[in-house]
Amino acid sequence: MILGYARVSTDGQSVDAQVKALQAAGAEKVIRETASGAKSDRAGLRRALDGLDEGDLLMVTRLDRLARSTRDLLNTMAFVADRKAGFRSLGDTWADTTTAHGRLMLTVLAGLAEFERELIRARTGEGRERAKARGVKMGRKPKLTAHQRGEAMERRAAGENVMDIARTYNVSHSTISRLKTC
Repeated sequence: MILGYARVSTDGQSVDAQVKALQAAGAEKVIRETASGAKSDRAGLRRALDGLDEGDLLMVTRLDRLARSTRDLLNTMAFVADRKAGFRSLGDTWADTTTAHGRLMLTVLAGLAEFERELIRARTGEGRERAKARGVKMGRKPKLTAHQRGEAMERRAAGENVMDIARTYNVSHSTISRLKTC
């Protein structure tokens, strides 16, 4: 089955032109949606993707009707591939997983996206190491000062109830429980 997906961003726009183009291209069913492309969780798109079976084809008039970013597009394409379905964009002829060229283009895009993620991860790690070398403390600020931790540990060692200790410092009992006793 060829399943079409037509989307517009605002109520003032109409999906009619997209629906006609999808039906002319052979779409047997068209799911219409009015939602911003920036929204990651669109009910109509979810319905379209969930409705795909093996051998089906998801069709859109243009890629921007389906995804707002390369990562969003690649995630959607991965979902379609997992369903053993195909994908075609009428306006972007290279985006057609039913042809060898289309699969090649999407594979290249996926490779570039993965490469970009690795570069970001490496730059982030390098930045973190430079910050640590400058003495920047990573992570969340401790709830208790060193003095308070010492007092709390002494009180625990003396047998005081963890809940009572926690209440005096306005922290959870787990914060006190995690402290190492003398």
